[in-house]
Amino acid sequence: MRKYIQSVVYCLLIIAFVGCVPANKLKDEKTKRENCEKELANYKASSQTFETQVTELKNKIAEDDKRLIGLQKDTSIIGTNYRNLTSKYDKLNQLNESLLDKYNKLLLGSNSESEKLSGQLSSTQEQLQRKEDDLKKLQTELQKKEDDLKMLKSELDKKKTDLDGLNIELKKREDRVKELENVLKQKDEAVNALKKKVSDALLGFEGKGLTITQKNGKVYVSLDESLLFQSGKWAVEPKGVEVLKKLAKVLETNPDINVLVEGHTDDVPMKGLGDVKDNWDLSSVRATSVVKIITQNSSTDPKRLTAAGRGEFFPIDADKTKEARAKNRRTEIILTPKLDELLKVLEGN
Repeated sequence: MRKYIQSVVYCLLIIAFVGCVPANKLKDEKTKRENCEKELANYKASSQTFETQVTELKNKIAEDDKRLIGLQKDTSIIGTNYRNLTSKYDKLNQLNESLLDKYNKLLLGSNSESEKLSGQLSSTQEQLQRKEDDLKKLQTELQKKEDDLKMLKSELDKKKTDLDGLNIELKKREDRVKELENVLKQKDEAVNALKKKVSDALLGFEGKGLTITQKNGKVYVSLDESLLFQSGKWAVEPKGVEVLKKLAKVLETNPDINVLVEGHTDDVPMKGLGDVKDNWDLSSVRATSVVKIITQNSSTDPKRLTAAGRGEFFPIDADKTKEARAKNRRTEIILTPKLDELLKVLEGN
């Protein structure tokens, strides 16, 4: 009787211990990976935005370059016209002075000759005034073109500076995306390699109450109740012990893997046996039994292992048939590569 009571107390302590540990550790690992994948998606999206902005800015710079070339051409033409007009103005001015000189000399001559020369002088002065007006107008236009050219060059320099800044930022983000993708790729490769090692180690048991799957960056080893336990019991059967010993050796040689053992039952209420009163209790004690066999048959660090009872609340098949309930009575061993390296990358940025 005393031994029975001691066993019951021991089970209660185990149940109390396993009930509070697994969820946090699994949640942390899942959150780390989800954060990484979200950040990767955000960086890809922002990189796409930057690429669009760079393309738009390049197009604007190309248009401004065309405007600049056109403005430079217009400025060159106006400058040429200005120089030509200045030359003509100078010649007219010389002609005007020459006529004035002749006019003054001929004032002493005949009136008719003086009137003729006066008319020529007046016509020349009118031409000279028109040329002077044209010259001032062309000079104003030339100044405006030069001001526009200076402003356009300033805008173009600013846009090129902005483009350089965008290219630098885009390069940083591309490097960040590559870094994250590389870390995730390494984790995926580690998971693939782990699945192969587990499959090779348990080759003779797959399809015989044992399945190995890979999803969400983890390897799931699912063992039917028939492979591990008798109905309503939590002592592991010899065939189940053999499977767990083989798996323990894989875990022993892969220290960067965290292990979560989840016990699952069907939805049929359990008839209490001492302190193991319901499906919660049974699933927790079964998970603990599996953890003990792994630690007792390998040098796997117990800190890497977590035992959790899920009861009947995570069924594979929600039907109420005999076959569906048999599927739901299982133990799942979830193997998760540690995300320390990934966490360093995230914290470093």
